[in-house]
Amino acid sequence: MATVILATLAAAALVLDPVVAQSSTSSCSVLKPSYSAPSVASGYAAAPVATGLTKPRGIVFDSTGRILVLQQNKGIVGLTLNDGGGTCVNVKDKKTVVENENASHKIWSQYVFALFLNHGIVLSSDGKTLYASTSAEVFAWTYDPATGTAGTNKTIVKGMDNPDHITRTLLLSQKMPGILLVSRGSAENIDEGTTDIKTTRSQIKAFDLNNIGDKVYDFSNDGTLVGWGLRNAVGVAEEPTTGAIYSVENSADDLQRLGKDIHQNNPAEKLNFHGYLNGTKTAEQGGNFGYPDCYAAWDVNDLPENRNLTVGKQFAINITEVINDDFCQKQRIAPRLSFQAHTAPLDMKFSADGREAYVTFHGSWYFAPLNPSRQAHPS
Repeated sequence: MATVILATLAAAALVLDPVVAQSSTSSCSVLKPSYSAPSVASGYAAAPVATGLTKPRGIVFDSTGRILVLQQNKGIVGLTLNDGGGTCVNVKDKKTVVENENASHKIWSQYVFALFLNHGIVLSSDGKTLYASTSAEVFAWTYDPATGTAGTNKTIVKGMDNPDHITRTLLLSQKMPGILLVSRGSAENIDEGTTDIKTTRSQIKAFDLNNIGDKVYDFSNDGTLVGWGLRNAVGVAEEPTTGAIYSVENSADDLQRLGKDIHQNNPAEKLNFHGYLNGTKTAEQGGNFGYPDCYAAWDVNDLPENRNLTVGKQFAINITEVINDDFCQKQRIAPRLSFQAHTAPLDMKFSADGREAYVTFHGSWYFAPLNPSRQAHPS
């Protein structure tokens, strides 16, 4: 297969090829999407790989090339592929790897959501341990890539259940083997409780799985703080050459500033830098990125009292003698990049040489006109 980027979209997996496919469609079984085909940049081609999936949220390749797809509230399925080159890729075989035993529940309460796999999925560096998350826990399974089968699960992180933002993104460091990052979002749009670091909501933490044995980490009491004041950092990535950690953050809705509704074009979504896991000290490591007091500007002209603001600079919404723009810009960590309001970044992946990053966005119903899903390519 040519170098590809895989993304989950609606109920299908989509392949994006940086080189326009050379294979003939006459020799390739081309799937037809049920949605409008995505627009792609010059030099790229896009085609569906699989259909009939149920809310696919996360994907990972095992060592045999099989794609493991986490289907929200259902489980994990393995897809073996036919590879005809370029975007001529489709499913040869599909099998259940992990079935969500609680998928028969029909009462969609906070408690029941805590029982379902819903987003995060990663494989260990040797490909023999599979990790996935619910809103409350991270599980591990032994995994056999030759057969595509998983053993019995065990809990490795617990104690992170809350309503509203229920996805728990997982990242296993490649530069620091055995270090698992877990991202936990806020419990509501403006979660005032997250100003207290002890709530451990709106935080990213790192957990050492080396020699973990039977230990179960508690999110509130264990782990190393990577960052806090992060409303909902759904995408977390490691730059492959330096080990630098980044996140993409979904920012807030319904904001007002000095009595003016600013929600249409503010605040910006964020790309944040969090330092390194190898002990290298940076100001960002374990720092506060602003939420729920401070936000990044996108449309500065729409913000009252904007004389010291530019795109990406942080501003306060409930201005007091202590919490104000000066505080937000000097005492909180600014994003490295800012994106259009309500574009909702979902994931971030680096190229192998670390010189390019790819960010997917699902867009938002909240923006008028509707903000479409997209993939950005900030070099």
